[in-house]
Amino acid sequence: MPLRASPLGFGVLIVRLVPNGIEIGQAARIGPCDQSRKLVARRGRPQLQRTKWGGVVDNGLTGSGFFRVAERNGVFWLVDPDGGRFLSKGVNNIRFDQDHVGRTDRVPYAKACTAKYGSPQIWRTATSNRLASWKFNTVGCWSDELVASAGSQLLASTPTAELGASFRLHRRDQIFPDVYDPEFSAHIRVSAHQRCRHRRNDPGLLGTFIDNELYWSPDWRGTDELLTLFLNLPSHRPGRIAAISALQAHYRDFAQFNTVWRTQARSWEEFGRIEHVVAPFVRLRPGVLNDAIETKANLADPSREAFSADCDAFVAVVADKYFELCVSAIKAADPNHLVLGSRFGYQPLSGVIAAAGRHLDVVSFNCYDFDPGPVIDAYAAAGRPCLISEFSFRGDDAGLPNSSGAGPRVPTQTERARAFQGYVVAALSKPNVIGYHWFEHADQPAEGRFDGENSNFGTVTIEDRVYDELTEMMTRVNAAAESIHAAAVSTAI
Repeated sequence: MPLRASPLGFGVLIVRLVPNGIEIGQAARIGPCDQSRKLVARRGRPQLQRTKWGGVVDNGLTGSGFFRVAERNGVFWLVDPDGGRFLSKGVNNIRFDQDHVGRTDRVPYAKACTAKYGSPQIWRTATSNRLASWKFNTVGCWSDELVASAGSQLLASTPTAELGASFRLHRRDQIFPDVYDPEFSAHIRVSAHQRCRHRRNDPGLLGTFIDNELYWSPDWRGTDELLTLFLNLPSHRPGRIAAISALQAHYRDFAQFNTVWRTQARSWEEFGRIEHVVAPFVRLRPGVLNDAIETKANLADPSREAFSADCDAFVAVVADKYFELCVSAIKAADPNHLVLGSRFGYQPLSGVIAAAGRHLDVVSFNCYDFDPGPVIDAYAAAGRPCLISEFSFRGDDAGLPNSSGAGPRVPTQTERARAFQGYVVAALSKPNVIGYHWFEHADQPAEGRFDGENSNFGTVTIEDRVYDELTEMMTRVNAAAESIHAAAVSTAI
């Protein structure tokens, strides 16, 4: 029976489970091209010829020795080092020592795997081969990269450089790194050299993430705007000076500014001495529904509209500077590989997406919805290929609390497998998507890891037992991924 119907262009992509694989069909379309097409990925039929990296052999593509991106007929693909048409199918946090219990020395997964395999190297080989048997081809974030070459099938790797995060930790008074600080540019160039240069000739490196889930605007972590965060830096910080200068350049005089911002100051000089600037309005986290609410509120209050415009303009400039500096630093250390973005933790404001599109090779984002379609469409505005760098579903029958952690909960492993299928098929139906990375390899401890997360995110249990229903579905969907994406090409005609 149909398990997913995804709108694509003027038609509908229909995906059905069949006894030996996945059947992909296209329903009748409205428009000049009315021919229905069907692609079937099924055992017993000729299999796609693949390169040693797992990419589909394509005579229209040539290898460069490194991973790159290509656009064909309006659809994005990765191209592997040997010229194969490639989609990155990855798993995050593939580690022998995954997840300490709280902040203790206890690592239940490592204990179970020591008893089962005897050594980390034997575990690496077994795990690499198991992932390849599930048709994954990429070792995702926070993983032991030795897993990528430990098995019989080469896997790509995607490390995180943590350029902005490492500077933010260096400057403890910053939630977001002060990109105006001259030391920021110096810091990220040194960090990029240390973390990226040694991999510049590695064909197995798919690309490098700059950071993970930086704070761009109100989200689950708080209601602050990036502008107010910069205004509340210490008075000598370059970011505070830049924020005040931006406001001064925009408003004709202080009285006009204060009509919007409603501070206790009576001049720019007094405003510069305020230790803590309080935002006059609190905005909702960006997103389709919230954006509509914000638009309505702005229409009702010109001051709120002006405040929103101030915040949006500033974060767009900061984003442009951040991506320009970070991409430049990574490319100086490693000119051969893709820069995969900063793994947006939520859909940021449109100005941030536009800035990402101007500088990145690939825009990456984490999305824990059942249907990623609307979020993917928002990122399409960047004009760049997109990689879903994190998603997952948690089953309530796994015996774990599931009380802390991102993403939807479902009743059973059967529903978890179906959720994976629906999500990935919907994602691959979008022409700008070039891959998806599942969070994560093994379940979290029931007692909670360092941040309290205690959920059924794994492809395996904490005792390294495989979730059969989930991984069987992953195998079938991963094997059909290129055909699903190619079907999206046909609907775009």
